[in-house]
Amino acid sequence: PTPRPAAEIQGGSGEDVLAGRARVIDSTGEDVTAAFIEGAHQTLRIVKLHNASAIVLKENSPSCGSHFIYNGHFNGQKQAGLGVTTALLKQYGFDVLSEHELEDWYQRQH
Repeated sequence: PTPRPAAEIQGGSGEDVLAGRARVIDSTGEDVTAAFIEGAHQTLRIVKLHNASAIVLKENSPSCGSHFIYNGHFNGQKQAGLGVTTALLKQYGFDVLSEHELEDWYQRQH
């Protein structure tokens, strides 16, 4: 649901969550890993349905980070890594961009 408590990946990155090596925990301590994995799979279905050539997602998010995610300690510090949805989309060969890369991507296309 939205709004929802902040969540961060603990123990790795989105790839690790998908492989069962890391978890997504919200700021109340609840394990929300299953919801993040389900959301990633729903996004994959939508992306396939629309035959998307590139997907723009929000940087730093535990779902959508394409270069950085928060470090899992709820201290505002970031680390290099992919969010859960980004990791799944990349596994299927999709080009995932952050909102900061959209203009450059668009210029390369035209």
